[in-house]
Formats: sequence, structure tokens, C-alpha cells
Amino acid sequence: MSETGKVGGERVYSGRIISVDLDDVRFPDGSVGKLEMIRHPGASAVVPLLGAPDDADPEVLLIRQYRYAAEKYLYEIPAGRLDPGESPAECAHRELREETGYTAARVEQLFTMFTTPGFTDEQIHLFLATGLSAGQANREADEFMELVPTPLSRALSMIEQGEIQDAKTALALLFAADFRLG
Repeated sequence: MSETGKVGGERVYSGRIISVDLDDVRFPDGSVGKLEMIRHPGASAVVPLLGAPDDADPEVLLIRQYRYAAEKYLYEIPAGRLDPGESPAECAHRELREETGYTAARVEQLFTMFTTPGFTDEQIHLFLATGLSAGQANREADEFMELVPTPLSRALSMIEQGEIQDAKTALALLFAADFRLG
């Protein structure tokens, strides 16, 4: 069996958030082919709990954010890309503060996921934030959002009913509800 992985290629685009590579890849059967790969520095996302984790139905702080690619507003949890040299936990704290104005006394890592491994190397580190204190948001110019405090039971119903369509948000809420809060 041959070793798999990149055997060559070229960068065809470099942007502010992503880069695109055309990679020559050796596959598990030994053949070589070309794959277009989106390179992303990674991100963190955080499930912010407004109440105590042991509340019967804790309130989560969702955001309703305009997403150009979806051509509509989506319900999400706060998230954003890692800055160079920034740890995933630092990013989770920063994004929570920038997007919502809240700071967290505690941020606990839930798990790390690949977003779409068929064409990107992006990974999102998911966290649960507790002990929140309100403050001032500092959003980027292209972030149009409103805060939507939501009981966890309602957020789970929103997933079931297709109102929450963002994958990282659905997975993080389901994971937190079942493995950390349930």
C-alpha cells in the first residue's frame, strides 16, 4: 500500500479568510489525482449559557445573524476564526465578547469537528461558556446580528423543526444538551 497524502500542487487563490489550493494527492489505492482544497485557519464556537448549567431548562444565548451565502438570517451560536497564534479557548472567549458583549467565567471545550472535509481542512473547536457577565459587543463591519436568549428546550425544538439550519450550532447544542447538561 502506498502512502497517502499530498504529493504536489499549487496555491491558486489567497484571500483574507481562505486560500484555495489545487493539490496533487496520492489516494489509498496508489493512484494520484487533483483535488481543490479550501484552506482555513480554523475557528471556535461557543454555546453561551445565561443561567446555571444545572437549571431545569437553562437559557442559551443564540444570535440571529445575516449570512450572505444562505441569503437570509440564521440562528447560530457565537463563532469566529482563529487569529494567528491564538488558542481555540482564547478565540472562544474573544468571539463571545465581540459578538455578544458577554464574558464567561468558565469556557469548557466540548469537542472539535471538521466542517466539510470533502473540500476544506477547516476545523471548529466547540465550547460551553458559563458564568456570563454582560458587557459591550464589538462586532466586525460585516456582522449583522441580534441576540436571542432562548430556553434550551426551545433551541432543541428549533433544530427539530428546521429553524436552526447552521450545522455547528445544531451539533453543539445537541452535544451540550445530551453530554454536558442532560
